[in-house]
Amino acid sequence: MQDEQPTLEQHEEAAQTSSAAEEGKIETMPSMEELLKQAELTAQEHHDAWLRAKADAENIRKRAQTDVANAQKYAVESFSSELLAVKDSLEAALAVETATIESLKSGVELTLKQLVSAFEKSSITELNPAGEKFDPHKHQAISMVDSDAEPNTVVTVLQKGYQLHDRILRPALVMVAKGREA
Repeated sequence: MQDEQPTLEQHEEAAQTSSAAEEGKIETMPSMEELLKQAELTAQEHHDAWLRAKADAENIRKRAQTDVANAQKYAVESFSSELLAVKDSLEAALAVETATIESLKSGVELTLKQLVSAFEKSSITELNPAGEKFDPHKHQAISMVDSDAEPNTVVTVLQKGYQLHDRILRPALVMVAKGREA
C-alpha cells in the first residue's frame, strides 16, 4: 500500500475550513461547562420568576381574605347608619316631658317613616299577603278558618313578614281559608 498524500484539493479545503473557523463563520459546539452555566442561569431565572409569582399569589390570597373579612364585618354598616336616625327620633320622643297623645302619635308616625325608608334603602320589603294564595315559602299558617274566600287564601295576617332581596327574613303569620264542606 502506498501512503496516500493529501491532494491539493484536500489541502485547500482544510485551509478554507481553518480560515473560516478563525473568522467565526463556522459555529463550534460550546463546551459542556458553558452549556451547564447557561442551563443554571436559565434555571435560576425560572426559579426567581416562580418565587415572585408565588409571592404575588400569596399576597392576592391574603388581600382577598381581608376583603372578605371586612365585607362580613361591615356588611350592615349602611343599614346601621340608617337606623341611627330612627333611634335618635325615639330618644327625642322619650325626652319630651309634656308630650300629648297627638304629638306622640305624630312623632311615632314620623319615626315609622324613617324606619320604612331605611328598609327600602336596604332592600327589605314587607310581606302583607292578605287576600293572596297561601305560599308556604313566604307564609306560616297558624290556623285554617271557615271563610267565603277561596280555599288556601290568606284571610287574616297576624304578623307581617319581611324579606331581604329574595331571602325571607321572617315569614308572615297568617290564617288561611279552608274549603266549605259540601
